[in-house]
Amino acid sequence: MTTIVAVAKNGNVIMGADAQVTDGSRPFRHAAMEKITKNNGWLIAGSGDSTPCDILQLIFVPPVPGVKERENLYKFMVTKFVPAMRECLDENGWKEDPNEKESGFNMLFAFDGEVFDIGNDFSVMLNSDGIYGVGSGSPIAIGALYAGASVEKALEIAANNDIYTSAPFQIVKQQKQAKKS
Repeated sequence: MTTIVAVAKNGNVIMGADAQVTDGSRPFRHAAMEKITKNNGWLIAGSGDSTPCDILQLIFVPPVPGVKERENLYKFMVTKFVPAMRECLDENGWKEDPNEKESGFNMLFAFDGEVFDIGNDFSVMLNSDGIYGVGSGSPIAIGALYAGASVEKALEIAANNDIYTSAPFQIVKQQKQAKKS
């Protein structure tokens, strides 16, 4: 249970996450358990089962698209990124439990000013308005973003209304890289 939101606008991404990790009925908070990590030019944020999130944030080395692949990042995500992601999860022993209704993960990946939402079915989603969210408090935070709140204010609103969301908040920014000729 968590709240992570991202806003992609004009080649910039602002991603924010709360600090609470819940295992069953017990909440945990520790500075080492950041929900947004930076790796190989990517911002990576995860909610849901801790194991796949940990693997994808701390072990996975995301592939970096070449100049030509940057022309269609969605295609790159489907054809190169997701297969590499699946391979890393398999190599590190993660298998989704089909008997567990609550199992799974949702990840936000940002690269070069774009955000991609990938769930445990490995579908790659884009949102034309640039607003993304995952985790139990994300519907509240997304509503706040649509109403004009900043990422930090949206997280505060979610924390006030979702028992599985709490401060302190991590805010990370990313800018689109300048084109190389």
